Amino acid sequence: MVYRIVKYLNNPILEQQASPVSEFGTTELREIVDSMFETMYSARGVGLAAPQVNLGLQLCVIDTTGGEPEEGEVQRKIVLINPQVIHKEGKQTGEEGCLSIPGFREPVTRAKKAVVRALDVEGNTFEIEGEDLLARAMLHEIDHLNGVLFLSHLSVLKRDLIKRKIKKLQKAGEWD
Repeated sequence: MVYRIVKYLNNPILEQQASPVSEFGTTELREIVDSMFETMYSARGVGLAAPQVNLGLQLCVIDTTGGEPEEGEVQRKIVLINPQVIHKEGKQTGEEGCLSIPGFREPVTRAKKAVVRALDVEGNTFEIEGEDLLARAMLHEIDHLNGVLFLSHLSVLKRDLIKRKIKKLQKAGEWD
């Protein structure tokens, strides 16, 4: 099932702390994860956090191939439940966008490497290290779980400009 992606300024869930997942190994949790991957792929994203589909859970899915690995590249579906960033190092600046803020992309500086501790669908603890795009995707999605949007990493001027543009789109009925 493809979920409807919540858009910025239309739903306060995007700026709220998500609740930890407490039940693991359930059919319901597996179905949520499967639907989140399906939604992310249909929107051509590389990551999706539960609050973006109106679920206030500490859960996100990531696949930096977007579901279409290039030749020699391995598709890697990553599920992070109740994740915690335990280490960051270096810096990288790159263009970021967000499925909840379609049409807007801006340069954002994040750590070049990140190590995250999380739980899988069965409730098993694991650690994952990411570099470059994977580090960026993990940090972006974990921000979502804490109610932080990539706009928070922009200057106040740039953030206000984007908010004004979105409000104009809302008035014109082009931002549902």
